[in-house]
Amino acid sequence: MGKPTGFIEYLRELPVDRAPSERTRDWKEFHVHMEEKKLRNQGARCMNCGVPFCHTGKLISGMASGCPINNLVPEWNDLVYRGLWKEALDRLHKTNNFPEFTGRVCPAPCEGSCVLGINNPPVTIKNIEAAITDRGWEEGWVLPEQPRARTGKKVAVIGSGPAGLSCAEQLNKAGHTVTVFERADRPGGLLMYGIPNMKLDKKEVVLRRIKLMEDSGIKFICNANVGANVEPQIFLKEYDATVFCTGATQPRDLPIEGRNLKGVHFAMELLTANTKAVLNGGAEHCPIHAKDKDVIVIGGGDTGTDCVGTSMRHGCKSIVQIEILPKPPLERTADNPWPEWPKTYKMDYGQEEAAAKFGADPRVYLTTVKKFNGDAAGNLQSIVTVEIKWEKNEKGQFIPKEQPGTEKVRPAQLVLLAMGFLGPEQALVKEIGLETDTRSNIKAEHENYTTSIKGVFAAGDCRRGQSLVVWAINEGRGAARECDRYLMGSTDLP
Repeated sequence: MGKPTGFIEYLRELPVDRAPSERTRDWKEFHVHMEEKKLRNQGARCMNCGVPFCHTGKLISGMASGCPINNLVPEWNDLVYRGLWKEALDRLHKTNNFPEFTGRVCPAPCEGSCVLGINNPPVTIKNIEAAITDRGWEEGWVLPEQPRARTGKKVAVIGSGPAGLSCAEQLNKAGHTVTVFERADRPGGLLMYGIPNMKLDKKEVVLRRIKLMEDSGIKFICNANVGANVEPQIFLKEYDATVFCTGATQPRDLPIEGRNLKGVHFAMELLTANTKAVLNGGAEHCPIHAKDKDVIVIGGGDTGTDCVGTSMRHGCKSIVQIEILPKPPLERTADNPWPEWPKTYKMDYGQEEAAAKFGADPRVYLTTVKKFNGDAAGNLQSIVTVEIKWEKNEKGQFIPKEQPGTEKVRPAQLVLLAMGFLGPEQALVKEIGLETDTRSNIKAEHENYTTSIKGVFAAGDCRRGQSLVVWAINEGRGAARECDRYLMGSTDLP
């Protein structure tokens, strides 16, 4: 432990993000690193607990408590405090293939379970993680890793999101020849097209890592839509094993009156189209655009926030984000104790930007949408909302009840549905004959990852349902371990 009194001497401090008025004029990342002295002080706040909860990665009350990939947080906090940055990076890479991703987009369940957080602001774990990995890239410490020998085994990974990438990297380290199939025009999956550029830069961060993986011997094939232009049975015939990492990309719809009006889109339609436009010349060419429009985002969570941030950069006329749940409390409640994930109110980057321009948090709570209104040409013009109250039914289940007299017509020319995902797309799953569970996910036990077909594994959101990037990395690593065991009879992969 670097400084036993660090948590007493230093207050929690975060870097100051770029101002909303500045950052909404471009698509560059809005986070800025702190100077080294302050970062080392923040590392000194780590208490080196006898029982550190930050890296446990357990589910408590259905939510992550601690790091799902078991990052050795106290160790690299201590190394940062002592200025041993390369050693800190080595510790980080022992558990995390892509800390430059998680250091930017992970909601940091590690901080929610930090022991210091019981009665003080927790350690700035996520910020330190990002600083370590970015320092590593800047210093040239992150290099391609070719395996010492090849096993002669061929593995196909379907999907290049965080689960597919971590699985591919681990299998390559084990010496297998790995080919990753991606249906989009660029690799990265959710990391490429599901998260906007201002949160995770595509050229400087995502494609940089993909290039490193290619230099390590991993092959990527894009525009490979398995089940459409790639025959699924080829994997069973030509590869020794296959790992499905296709994600949970089937969005939850809102089938109410007016759903087919022009101007109502799933969130991922906007986010994908916008990132493609940014990469191909500029967001002004995005086919779905919020400029000078009244925008309604239906649903909270990270995807909803990303829709708010994207609309702000387009130059929307107004923006409202509708949430069916109540507004979270400012502090933990008695039924949400440490080390559970804290279900408390926070302003994310998108809401901060909307508040800076329009004067208030754009979210309205305990509200649902009843109807989309359009003009004679089929263009969306407004929506009808109503306030709700959660009440128990005869079975003891909480259900939303509309409150009479609370209907409201809100102007809207663009509505974005960000209500989560229902599971993997079923066409490919059914075509190859994989068994599914009651939630339509590919059936494969956690920490086993084997499906109903011998030699076929599943990991990430297509197995567990919509979840965090860090859980996807956890599952990709786990599936690689079990795939290696299947191929070789034993495994040294963690």
